[in-house]
Amino acid sequence: MFGRTERGDWLLFVIFSAVVLTLPITLTPIGAAYPDLLQKFAIYGIFAIGFNILFGLTGYLSFGHAAFLGIGSYAAVWMFKLFTMNVIPAVLFSVLVAGVFALLIGYVSLRRSGIYFSILTLAFAQMSYNLAYSVLTPITNGETGLQVRKLVPVDRAADYVFSLRDEDLRLVDKLFGVVEDGIPITNLFGIKMSGYPGFYFCAVLLLIGFFIAMRISRSNFGMMLKAIKSNQNRLNYTGINTRPYLLSAFVISGMYAGLAGALLAVTDPLAGAERMQWTASGEVVLMTILGGAGTLLGPFLGATIIKYFENIFSSINDQVLHGLFSMLPDAVQNVLVGILGMFVGDGWHLTLGLLFMIIVIFLPGGLMEGFNRLLGLFSRKKPGATPPAEEEA
Repeated sequence: MFGRTERGDWLLFVIFSAVVLTLPITLTPIGAAYPDLLQKFAIYGIFAIGFNILFGLTGYLSFGHAAFLGIGSYAAVWMFKLFTMNVIPAVLFSVLVAGVFALLIGYVSLRRSGIYFSILTLAFAQMSYNLAYSVLTPITNGETGLQVRKLVPVDRAADYVFSLRDEDLRLVDKLFGVVEDGIPITNLFGIKMSGYPGFYFCAVLLLIGFFIAMRISRSNFGMMLKAIKSNQNRLNYTGINTRPYLLSAFVISGMYAGLAGALLAVTDPLAGAERMQWTASGEVVLMTILGGAGTLLGPFLGATIIKYFENIFSSINDQVLHGLFSMLPDAVQNVLVGILGMFVGDGWHLTLGLLFMIIVIFLPGGLMEGFNRLLGLFSRKKPGATPPAEEEA
């Protein structure tokens, strides 16, 4: 499944690692260097990179990947409630649970292709959302959401085994004598997963996920996925059964989503049904297309841009705009604020929609296509230059 890593791939991975790890410094000038936003860049980057393994390589468009995001969050929070606030068991358990659910959902959904596959995945995601919101409230805590609480006192633990929504057990933490002071915080062997330590934990997992995705893309397995996207019927006619490859890609993609869901719970120990809504599935589709489906860097780039718009542009209100144009006459100031106010604050979706339309129309391959075009302009030979072979002749 994993292909050989060439020298160029190692260079790409090193550059990508350097960029990700220095984001707290490089994003300071644009006001995006605070930990909560950086954590979202890394987490949704993982989500988009995993989704790209399915959509970008095979062409199968899933509208239900938010289900695995939510499942990963619930699994992580239950691990925090029952066993330990250490993030490693929670992350591993979430990836495993998301993979099992992806196997079951993918086995059914992949019996169809095209729009029917997309509708099936959307149906499963909405069923998961409704189950989490209302039917499975003893497990998910319904609309309130599942969250960690203080430990149950040792002498009363037996009385609370069946009321875990009120207080938690955390059996492993009790075994090692972990003492809590107030609301429990996730940790990595004592290092609290909040602020910049939380970002760097997410960033390391992002780099691991990116490296695995790169290896898959370069492997024979990845070539088969690309062949399915190119012409699945031709493969079927040659006697190749494509379903095992598609199911493997679906499960791997679901495990990436489960990892992203676990990291959302790591940075904020809360799991809610809203993470399983169809809008969350549509968001990761936008991230992948915006950055460039089928590319390695595109999904992360798309996730970063959308989360930046969501957190930065949405925070710009009329008061901020008036402050920016305070040197202008009041009449001009009011006109500018009235126009620009439609594109920021509550209207940031309009800006994102316009940006998405422009990219789809002029750069069908996403932002990475524009980047490759720029590289092509710089690498193009100068007019009138004579090739070396002709000079020798």
